[in-house]
Amino acid sequence: MDFADAPDHAAFRREFRDWLDANLTDDLKVEDASDSRVAPDRETLEKRIAWQKKMYAAGWVGISWPKEYGGRGASFIQKIIFDEEYFDAHAPILPGHSALNLLGPTLIQLGTEAQKKKHLQRILAGEERWCQGFSEPGAGGDLASLRTRAVDMGDHFVVNGQKVWTSGAHFADWCFLLVRTDPDAPKHHGITYLLVDMKTPGITVRPLVLLNKHRHFNEVFFEDVKVPKENVVGKINEGWKVAITTLMFERGGAGGRDHASQIARLLELAKQFPSRQEPAWRDSHIRQQLAQLAIDAQALKVTRLRGLTRQLRGEPPGPEGSILKLFGSELATRIADFSSTLLGPYATVETSTDTVPDAARWTNRVLGSRQYTIAGGTSEIQRNILGERVLGLPKG
Repeated sequence: MDFADAPDHAAFRREFRDWLDANLTDDLKVEDASDSRVAPDRETLEKRIAWQKKMYAAGWVGISWPKEYGGRGASFIQKIIFDEEYFDAHAPILPGHSALNLLGPTLIQLGTEAQKKKHLQRILAGEERWCQGFSEPGAGGDLASLRTRAVDMGDHFVVNGQKVWTSGAHFADWCFLLVRTDPDAPKHHGITYLLVDMKTPGITVRPLVLLNKHRHFNEVFFEDVKVPKENVVGKINEGWKVAITTLMFERGGAGGRDHASQIARLLELAKQFPSRQEPAWRDSHIRQQLAQLAIDAQALKVTRLRGLTRQLRGEPPGPEGSILKLFGSELATRIADFSSTLLGPYATVETSTDTVPDAARWTNRVLGSRQYTIAGGTSEIQRNILGERVLGLPKG
């Protein structure tokens, strides 16, 4: 397999890399974007909004969107190159990422012209921030069991219910929301996909504080919230089809991609960090664990490339999406466990130390990695998908 860029792809990579080198300032950079995908405070949010506006003015936001909707119409390979360079530069996840990657592409495919005109340009320009109102306390892994209710009142719906694990809701201007509009229909039917203004009376956002003190998740409560019918995406009672479109875009980015750099940093620490009277690297079990993590990360990379190759050939998606989500999130927990083994008490230090300057990074890994086995589809769900749809095993 040839991993080298074609000449035109290499030119695109150089163009974007040069632009990042010239414009991405140190105060915007993050050690690990997954640890800070939602801004920790309003000041950081405003900096990132300004950064998105700067990228948008230069034509680097929503590059894979069609040109008629404000994108560059970038090719599949160009989008991959963009993601690689942006990630390697330690740039922050944009404040509009959920709309750029999930809602925007969904509206392009299934939204009305009025919805596209109202929202798409504002999403690109960083003028609207969105949250995803899917999961509920009793409908996380089994999303179709959702119970948030929307009652048809003629020209609008009245929504009552609760959502949970709603990333960025405390900063969001809008929410793309799944509600049940026909309680008597089979559970995958009778669901409607709504666009909800978060300033509407009756909406309450309550942050959820995680072990690592991050507050990017929220509970959201809806009490007699009025939503105009022009905010329905797709057809009333057929929102599950729209939700599946959104979830396909979400799965494409799930599983994480920072494993190799984390392992490389742990290898450096193992060569420096004393275990008893000598560097931990001299312990064979440390070397063996690092080697296995590196093998796993390489296997994940090749699996990702296999999935990309299928798409480049125009073939239908294979099982790679679920494999990447399952294996990637499980690998993240193994890396976190190893960092705890290697660093001992330093893996729970929240500030920089002379011995481990990036100690806070590993504290976040130890305390936060488990969440990725839940977000975007639990490991149990992914195993069921692979077992039933790939291996042909009977349902349990």
